[in-house]
Amino acid sequence: MNTQFPAERILLGPGPSPVSSRVLRALAAPTLGHLDPQYIAILDETCEMLRQVFQTKNQLTFPVSGTGMAGMECVAVNLIEPGDEVIACVNGVFGGRMKDVMERCGATVHTIELVWGDVFSHEQISAALEQHPKTKLVGIVHAETSTGAHQPLEGLANLVRARDALLVVDAVTSLGGHELRVDEWKIDAIYSGTQKCLSCPPGLAPVSFGERALAKMDARKSKPQSWYLDVSLLRKYYNGAGGGGRVYHHTAPVNMTYALREALAIVLEEGLDNRIARHARMHQRLRVGLDAMGLSYVPKHSLHTLNCINIPAGADDAIVRKRLLDEYGIEIGGGLGVMAGKAWRIGLMGHGSTVRNVDLVLAALREILR
Repeated sequence: MNTQFPAERILLGPGPSPVSSRVLRALAAPTLGHLDPQYIAILDETCEMLRQVFQTKNQLTFPVSGTGMAGMECVAVNLIEPGDEVIACVNGVFGGRMKDVMERCGATVHTIELVWGDVFSHEQISAALEQHPKTKLVGIVHAETSTGAHQPLEGLANLVRARDALLVVDAVTSLGGHELRVDEWKIDAIYSGTQKCLSCPPGLAPVSFGERALAKMDARKSKPQSWYLDVSLLRKYYNGAGGGGRVYHHTAPVNMTYALREALAIVLEEGLDNRIARHARMHQRLRVGLDAMGLSYVPKHSLHTLNCINIPAGADDAIVRKRLLDEYGIEIGGGLGVMAGKAWRIGLMGHGSTVRNVDLVLAALREILR
């Protein structure tokens, strides 16, 4: 094994996704200081492109320094105070993780729990809000990476706002690959990661906060438990809130910002609608091939970006994935949590969502399972 020069893999797992040479070249550009006017211009451009991909006019839209889970923590620690009552929608690993993070913020967390792979109805969420009228926030996962379930979001905010609560969305595996309309769907706060459908290396977590979320933060009676993720401090750097120019907070990951800007440029050059349609086509192509092999999906409502399939009887999970990696250089994911040993997760995200990759993974699976 050559640890100095890792082998290239075809990344068709739950993330990271393949990164284009354009993004890798951007990553290698000369490092600037994080207060250098040239870098600030690049950062501002990156934040504006993020607004376009999130489909929002939210001024406070920026990349948190850290992977997708830093985005989850950033949203939670800023919008939850000790003693707040919140609702977490749990139908997989990441809904469960959201619950854990909320509890660590001192919240009383009420959960709506479903069989893994199912999605939440308006009636279930409405009933939970009725049962817990003091709820301040509802957290839900748009793209549950552990099961491949695609949660519908349209109309949900109206239920949450009727109770004067905030709607928080995990879009780690959907931003840039599925339809996601932050303003139109009235999402109050949202987070994602760079390493999924944006096809950027892992290391940044795009977040966006709406006016209602900002009002909640401004009305806090206590400081967020995390200094590093305190948005009242971060916003003074990312958008110079309050005037007086940019205020140093921490050393921003400069080269990762270059990479994210280039990845977002690729998204916008393709066109968001075109990109979403491409992910849908590649999902359908994969699905037809899997159906022909007798392989079935775990969720009824499947993501296009992450395909979670039942392991067929007689197949050895670890051996199949090892042969895919060793013989074909293809990485797919195993099951998480209760799905461990029962499911495979095939990611078709961003730069990796292509006819070549779909046909290659189907051919390799056919050969190995034969």
